[in-house]
Amino acid sequence: MLPAAGTRVPAALGFRVKSGCAAAVLLAGPAGAPAVAERSQVALSDPSVPHSRQPYHATTGVAQTDSAVLARLIEIVHRCARRSVAQLLDRHRAAGYRLLGAGIVVGSDAPPESIANPHIRAHACEGRLFRAALEGGLQEYRVTCTVVVERALYATALPVLNGSEASVRQAVTALGRGRFAGWRVDDKAAAVAAWLVLASHASGPVVRIG
Repeated sequence: MLPAAGTRVPAALGFRVKSGCAAAVLLAGPAGAPAVAERSQVALSDPSVPHSRQPYHATTGVAQTDSAVLARLIEIVHRCARRSVAQLLDRHRAAGYRLLGAGIVVGSDAPPESIANPHIRAHACEGRLFRAALEGGLQEYRVTCTVVVERALYATALPVLNGSEASVRQAVTALGRGRFAGWRVDDKAAAVAAWLVLASHASGPVVRIG
């Protein structure tokens, strides 16, 4: 969906944060009948610095303990996130979309400090870092962010989209059907997050799905 000349189509971004990157979906149009305007992947790490994809790991299964190395990798992550977000938002705004906000889906919200196992704690620290880097990049552009844990995503969506879990899942699957070679689980999660943002700005009644 491309905006007609002179128009500003309301849109929302959804992200599913992963290690070193995030699946991104731009959902545009009215909340009752949105369309996927773009699917992309946002880089949150530097391909030329492989360790920036897992900065809290020294090697596979071993936590990074060198504070200087860790600080350098964390800075790379934040720099990459800022650059990627800037490019994404500039492209969408230049195309004529009026961005209402962003929804960010994360794997967990457990505080890493509460995890005893060093390897699992390293993964949790990375999850928190990539989420913070993405959120910080968006906030620099004054984009309001809503964060949802993946296991609670559909439970959060049901009362807003006013449908059963089966009907919401079917509707989200249909958004990408025939448009992409592989409309993946991460894409669908990002789309649900974006849809929640669109619905939260709808002036009419709660969206009804199914």
